[in-house]
Amino acid sequence: MNVSLTVWLLTVAALCALVAVDFFVGRKPHDVSIKEAGTWTIVWVVLACLFGIGLYLYGGAGPTGEFFAGYITEKSLSVDNLFVFVLIMGKFAVPSQYQQRVLMVGVLVALVLRAGFIAAGAAIISAFSWVFYLFGAFLIWTAWKLIQDARKEEHEEEYQENKLLKMVEKRFGVADRYHGTKLWIEQNGKRVMTPMLVVMLAIGSTDVLFALDSIPAIYGLTQDPYIVFTANAFALMGLRQLYFLIGGLLKKLVHLSYGLSIILGFIGVKLVLHALHESGVHVPEISIPFSLGFIVLVLTVTTVTSLRASKKQEEQAAEEKRDAAEAGRA
Repeated sequence: MNVSLTVWLLTVAALCALVAVDFFVGRKPHDVSIKEAGTWTIVWVVLACLFGIGLYLYGGAGPTGEFFAGYITEKSLSVDNLFVFVLIMGKFAVPSQYQQRVLMVGVLVALVLRAGFIAAGAAIISAFSWVFYLFGAFLIWTAWKLIQDARKEEHEEEYQENKLLKMVEKRFGVADRYHGTKLWIEQNGKRVMTPMLVVMLAIGSTDVLFALDSIPAIYGLTQDPYIVFTANAFALMGLRQLYFLIGGLLKKLVHLSYGLSIILGFIGVKLVLHALHESGVHVPEISIPFSLGFIVLVLTVTTVTSLRASKKQEEQAAEEKRDAAEAGRA
């Protein structure tokens, strides 16, 4: 799809305005209610759908299908990323009223990082068509790693600080408690970081790893930088509200990693087939309508099986608790 510089600038300006509105609404630290989170989650989803309709009017069914396939994939990967955000919040004992500020900064960092990755990806793809082989192989490897992580139940583990974060903490020092939303304070005559800044750096550094998975995945669905950027932007925009909306539900999505591994593996195979096709090898290519339907089907099945498995686990735990209580009375 041929997008002019004017359309690019208008799109970026509109997204910046939406970010400003989101920041203005959540600027005052407070506990986010389910109603507030649900309302804004719906708003962001509706805005994404309206953008998709506008894309249909501007570019037709092809770009629209690519956008929604990319948007759903990126949104699903973002939900999986929320597991890590939960671990980070728990690790640093972030007060509930400050969590939305941390997430807001995390989303902004993710937008900037992904914009850079998208630009780099577009430049590499235009210069080296064989990079699709690397992207495909990387996604297939990531899919296998997700399965291994899910089998080890790594989401249950405690968040471990990376070396860069530890180095920064050692260099600047960290205050012993939170000081509202302040990032730096004077302590014993020395300027030190607050735990708030440490948490923001932790989430920002993990965003780099998240982008390494998501950018190759969406380039497997579309090679249009405009669609890649907007799909990522809309997927990330509602992430903060989604964190509070489904925070309790995350633990019940026990099969999500398996579903995402299937999707990433599928896109990896699609990329390899596309690379072979570009090299002149006569192989079938996977269409966008099929990709979109496959992604939706996998996510639907994953959600249903996750909720059933979680319900069964809860019933089993309740039964064991009743048995233990009866044994105690006996």
